[in-house]
Amino acid sequence: MKQKHLRVKPGVPLHLGEIDPSDTNGFKDKDDARECHERNLHKLETLQEKLAASRSYAVLIVLQGMDSSGKDGVIKHVMSGVNPQGVDVHAFKQPTEEELSHDFLWRCQEALPERGRIGIFNRSYYEEVLVVRVHSSLLAKEDVENGKDIWCERFEDINAFERHLVRNGTRILKFFLHISKDEQRTRLLARLDDPSKNWKFSRSDATEREYWKEYIAAYESMLSATSTDFAPWYVIPADHKWCSRAAIGEITVDALESLDLHYPKPDAEQEKSLDRIRKQFEAEKR
Repeated sequence: MKQKHLRVKPGVPLHLGEIDPSDTNGFKDKDDARECHERNLHKLETLQEKLAASRSYAVLIVLQGMDSSGKDGVIKHVMSGVNPQGVDVHAFKQPTEEELSHDFLWRCQEALPERGRIGIFNRSYYEEVLVVRVHSSLLAKEDVENGKDIWCERFEDINAFERHLVRNGTRILKFFLHISKDEQRTRLLARLDDPSKNWKFSRSDATEREYWKEYIAAYESMLSATSTDFAPWYVIPADHKWCSRAAIGEITVDALESLDLHYPKPDAEQEKSLDRIRKQFEAEKR
């Protein structure tokens, strides 16, 4: 699978219109992607166990994308092979009054994973430079003025925040699920036509489509400004769910393998204790 071209280059202007949302990313077909996905599930299971045992790093996965781009499906399928006790998933909806009374990063800071765990943000602090930028009247609820430099300042704050996390042992993976407007319409119609999916449809899904161009512009600005060497963004073509899930699984596995995780070795005192217990168990056999 190709990966390098999915990574957003820091500071380089990005044009999402030049990236095909239906690109299969080198996979021949759905079966090819499924085989890759299955291999990565097995690898991820072992890697997560080593992550939990070593407690040297935390892993934060950030998922952003338009409505129905497949964020929930990625969480369900990519993480289907891991121990749920070691994964924390947080979905950030409309902020509460308490959250609005704090700085824009506060509510996500409260949910960060500790070392040894994987944290997944289904939407995140990036909503503060996306939906709040598209609907700038929301800034009034945060008691923040919409100055000309506010978005650049927030980009700087996010980059500094993520640099701090990386320096303190958190590996950050950020995925933008890039879906076409036509494919989104197909998926939203499916929610309307299938009674079992009606509950997933929100009136705002249709309303927000009217701001498609504004969201694309906000995403392009955000992706370019906040993709860094230490916390890169990946633009994942998402018109084919089987392709996006396999791609994210592959990138996640590669990132965890790069941490060179190992099971901790017992120190001399622990080894003596283990040796005594072995002898005790062996004596019980006699």
